[in-house]
Amino acid sequence: MIRNTLFVTVCALFVIACSATPHEPPQASGITFIHLNDTYRVGAVEDGTAGGFGRVVTLIRDLQAEGRDVRILHGGDFLYPSLESQLWNGMQIVEAFNFMDAVAPMYVVAGNHEFDPRTPDHLVDAVRASEFDWLGDNYRFATGVEEVDGALHEQFMLEANGRKIGVFALLLHAIDGGNDRDYVPTEPDYFAHAQRVIEGLDAAGADLIIGLTHLHLRTDLDIAALRAKYPQFMFIVGGHEHEPEFSELRDDRAAVMKGASNARRIWRIDVTFDGDGVPSMDAQMIDLDATIVPDAEYAKIEDKWREMLLERFPFLTATVGQAAVPLDAREVTIRNEESNWGNFVVDQMRGAFGKPPADLAFINSGTLRIDDYIMDDVAFEDIGRTFGFSSYLRYMTLTGEEFRTVLEAGYRGTGPSKGYFPQVSGFRICVDRSRAEGDRIVSLQVPLGEHWQEIEEKRKYGVVVPDFLYRGGDGYTFPQGREASRPGSELVYLVLDAIINAQAEGRAIGEPVDPNNQRIVILEEPGAACWNGDGVGPT
Repeated sequence: MIRNTLFVTVCALFVIACSATPHEPPQASGITFIHLNDTYRVGAVEDGTAGGFGRVVTLIRDLQAEGRDVRILHGGDFLYPSLESQLWNGMQIVEAFNFMDAVAPMYVVAGNHEFDPRTPDHLVDAVRASEFDWLGDNYRFATGVEEVDGALHEQFMLEANGRKIGVFALLLHAIDGGNDRDYVPTEPDYFAHAQRVIEGLDAAGADLIIGLTHLHLRTDLDIAALRAKYPQFMFIVGGHEHEPEFSELRDDRAAVMKGASNARRIWRIDVTFDGDGVPSMDAQMIDLDATIVPDAEYAKIEDKWREMLLERFPFLTATVGQAAVPLDAREVTIRNEESNWGNFVVDQMRGAFGKPPADLAFINSGTLRIDDYIMDDVAFEDIGRTFGFSSYLRYMTLTGEEFRTVLEAGYRGTGPSKGYFPQVSGFRICVDRSRAEGDRIVSLQVPLGEHWQEIEEKRKYGVVVPDFLYRGGDGYTFPQGREASRPGSELVYLVLDAIINAQAEGRAIGEPVDPNNQRIVILEEPGAACWNGDGVGPT
């Protein structure tokens, strides 16, 4: 697949520019912010070689040793979803955050996944146990527990090195993909709330104003334009997207930054003030890789929760099958391009409702949460971490034209790593992101014997999708009034059965993505060829 690398190039150039000149010794009024977002594990990912809070702590301690005043910002999504959160409702992350808060003060905005459960009990427990600060300006807690509902800070002001730092915090509304919960009423007019809070912070004498958000990038960019009126408004750091994002600081627009999920790549932002109190900033994106040794004290927390997990599920490390090749389930792959782990998972969906199998199936990549490779032995843990929440399936019949219209939702918006990006089975698809939304699918082909043909507009096809998508999740819209099966065939068990059956037959699972017959092609240049020849249809 040809990937769009514009954001990587921009980030790389920016880091080079920032690192070309060595950092000056910190001034008395300087502050360093460490920003992370969308973190679902107390430990690292990619077989322990990437991310992890232990590496965040090591970085912070090193900065503090240089004399820097460090503050931690988190852009939301941490209580859910994960294998552990199904057992402890995110309390393992709360303990990890409390540890980091004791090292350097930590401030968080809630993400949409903080409110996955339909009742507020988990939030009550999490907030009560939190030693870090929860911030929010367009939402409030309405759990009915006074101490919890009063714990959310609005129009927040912190003091660091004698400077007043104002922070506005915004959460995604249900109309944009957030969770609709009575215990967290949320307002969708993000720009108006940002402007109101910035005005209040300005009036209160803030030396620096920043945004901490869990919004779509396009919304952050709209809000960033408020810098034209408020020059002390310098940057927004956020979450929701799972790969790095960067928009540079200008006189008329604040900088916007987001990191990679699970702290694989985070932002360091140094802010200093000149003699007149005017702030300036220097930002670097940092890879938390194997070159950074995790903090030894933090490792005790990681070990504690690991031991508790294995006590609850002693079979978790048991082997259930073998991988024929490394199965790539990293978010950087599965949310952007064809993944061989995604292929294996979605292929099981077509047979979920018996024989003959459905013609077509797809799944939103945000359902697949492991963010790692699966290699050699396939363990129960690999399956458990892949499915952070239940994923029941539905079967329905759609015309080719209807199916194509539904799939357009998977390629809307800008930027990488969208949870709604689909992994697919029974067809192949070619997309040109330079085209207008709703018209980005250049070709959608289905097998015809040993070859391919364009999907037939009027022909009816059997389709399997997650119930979450059928009900409008992740922005997908299915034809109204169309009959569909009741939710059934939970996907995690279909995948587990397929692996165990293969093991019983002496077969390893998975195969490489075929570069000559890709299921998903994202064109780098308009008009480029989608595939090299007609190819061979899937069996």
